[in-house]
Amino acid sequence: MQPICILTDSSAQFPQHTFPGQNFVRIIPHDIEFGGVVIPDGKDVKVSSFPLSTFDAAAPRLIPPSVEKFAEWFLALSSEYNDVLVLLHDPHFSPTYENAVQAVAEIKASPSIQVINTQTISTGLGILVQTAAETIHWGASAVETEHLIRRQIPHIYTVLCTPGLSYLYNAGIIDQAQAVVGEMLNLIPVYTLEEERLTPLEKVRSYRQTVELFIEFLEEFENLRHISLVQSTPPLLPDTRSVRQLFQETYPNTSYSEHNINTPLAAIFGPRLLAMLAVENI
Repeated sequence: MQPICILTDSSAQFPQHTFPGQNFVRIIPHDIEFGGVVIPDGKDVKVSSFPLSTFDAAAPRLIPPSVEKFAEWFLALSSEYNDVLVLLHDPHFSPTYENAVQAVAEIKASPSIQVINTQTISTGLGILVQTAAETIHWGASAVETEHLIRRQIPHIYTVLCTPGLSYLYNAGIIDQAQAVVGEMLNLIPVYTLEEERLTPLEKVRSYRQTVELFIEFLEEFENLRHISLVQSTPPLLPDTRSVRQLFQETYPNTSYSEHNINTPLAAIFGPRLLAMLAVENI
């Protein structure tokens, strides 16, 4: 049997296209319900086809891997690997984490399967997976890797904004009244992800104003390891290059990446999400 496998979910986005230990990583996909039809693994679903706002039953909806699907994956991986580390996005956004925990209990899995709530999503999740893979690549045990990941989790910071409040309502994150009023006023709420909750930070009228908030937020930190910008296609910011230059001038020793929003993120936050994630060195 091989030593260690890392299982993550398809909301993860990786700052690097290739990285040491990538062969240890497996990705369990989400299904997408769109127009009343369930699309397995969200294949061929384009974010550009998502409506900007929707309250009806035909809205795009993320369907997390079921308890049964997790159980199938766990049994298959356990027959191939000695240890399985499961890194999943914050349960505030979907029942993915809870389904994985229940699957471990139902199959009476041994302690060799560890399910971790990363308390993040997108590139925050991706960089944790990369960190785990690289650590294993260089010879760390499953226990050592798990300890490192749990230490890193509190040092990932997220600021995001979306005018698609109906998506947040459909995902059960905010109530209907908030969604209706926010979209009527054409506001772009800015949130931070803190203690497994979206916390309102401010409301702005343009995406350009969010960049100023991003910079103000980052000024609280001195030693950042990575900064990533996630946005829809076409870009929401009129000049992404100037934003990149601003971040790189402010944090010249910090790696930086840009990402297009993927389908799971669009199903949760709407197609016009703009987010910044920062990872602090530990």
